[in-house]
Amino acid sequence: MMTTSILTSRNTNMYPLNCNTTETCPVNYPRRFEPATISSSETCPDYFRWIQQDLKVWEETGITRETLERAKPNAHFRLVIKSGRLYVDQYEKAYESRDVLTIWGILQLLRMYPGQVPDLELLFFCHDKPVIWRRDFGQAAEPNATWPPPPLFQYCGHREAYGIVFPDWSFWGWPEVNIKEWTKLSVAIREANKRVKWKDRVPYAYWKGNSKVCRKRGNFMKCNISDKYDPMVRLYEQDWEKERHIGFKSSSLEDQCTHRYKIYIEGRAWSVSKKYILACDSMTLLIKAQYYDFFARSMVPLEHYWPIKSHDNCGDLKFAVEWGNNNTDKAQTIGRQGSEYMMKSLEMKYVYDYMLYVLQGYGKLMKLDVTVPQNASEVCSETMACPITDGGLIRQCMDDSLVMSPRVKVACDLPPPYGNDELNNFYEKQDSAERTVEKWSNEYWEIQNKTLGQRKYV
Repeated sequence: MMTTSILTSRNTNMYPLNCNTTETCPVNYPRRFEPATISSSETCPDYFRWIQQDLKVWEETGITRETLERAKPNAHFRLVIKSGRLYVDQYEKAYESRDVLTIWGILQLLRMYPGQVPDLELLFFCHDKPVIWRRDFGQAAEPNATWPPPPLFQYCGHREAYGIVFPDWSFWGWPEVNIKEWTKLSVAIREANKRVKWKDRVPYAYWKGNSKVCRKRGNFMKCNISDKYDPMVRLYEQDWEKERHIGFKSSSLEDQCTHRYKIYIEGRAWSVSKKYILACDSMTLLIKAQYYDFFARSMVPLEHYWPIKSHDNCGDLKFAVEWGNNNTDKAQTIGRQGSEYMMKSLEMKYVYDYMLYVLQGYGKLMKLDVTVPQNASEVCSETMACPITDGGLIRQCMDDSLVMSPRVKVACDLPPPYGNDELNNFYEKQDSAERTVEKWSNEYWEIQNKTLGQRKYV
């Protein structure tokens, strides 16, 4: 059991892992902690405004036991927080270490903000695509469809789906592909950005990844080749099996910030690569996405990235590089602003604050007695990390991301949610920027076709 002691910010201690012989949860970590200040001196980044947007569907009805249990068929695990202790009932093993590091991340949240996460039960889905679709619960749904939709936590969302978007596992590392936890990796990328200044970088667009995960990426690879002119993109296949065999010698993310432009394209759904690509100081050419993660919804085209339409986009990619090389100051500014968004607005303190506010808002919707299932096991940092004694990458990710003590400052101040008119205006601002860029690209290719007598490259 955990101690009932209450710490203040004046007597904060460090709490490293206590790997005793029984591998049980230690009793010395504080159950509650009183920060030094009552209110924060900073407002959370704008993407926090979407939290209420994700939760509003359950505002009127709340979340009852019956509503919650309807999410179970799609869940990989049930997570229960009660009196500051965490319990997990695993239904299905997720791919690689997604579930492990997601649970680890929530444990670190409890260590950072002891006593501030309410009692709750949630169900978590670890695959890529959302599964609770609006069409199944709207006016055109089946007559026997039950309202409200079941609440399901997941890594990404879609405008036509319901779900509670939550930070993905890779913020605490992706050991299977040798990717460090986000704080350590973002520092490495920041240092890499200093080594190669933007105007000294290769004046082409770069992408490296697994093109076999979806047809969209397979078609995208065709942009690499043209028998008429240089397409100005450099696309490379990532063979993860080969990388594992050679010790990941050619897949270091911080070594890939060498081109003026980097391309983001979705995989099966959203891709965790977005934050790594945007962090590079290169102008990101973002192929229009269907799915979104928790932090990207407040990003603005031509401010944080250059928008590329989702289909027939090879010519648009070439035009974007041409435009950037002819407008180097503007292109560099877009790249820098996208990178600053990642480095400043996505610091791990904000990731944890986002998690805190999501769980607090979700907990307020609970209209059920929070119960620990019979098959659930209590989990803490010690029970997860201490049994891993082989010195592997999973344990390294855990050690690197361990929260050593409660945070002495309160969370950032939550900004108000979007009103309907404000949200529509924001969507229009994004759409308008995309239309503007598409117009520029079409005009560019009209001139090229007349000048060169060539067919538009799509």
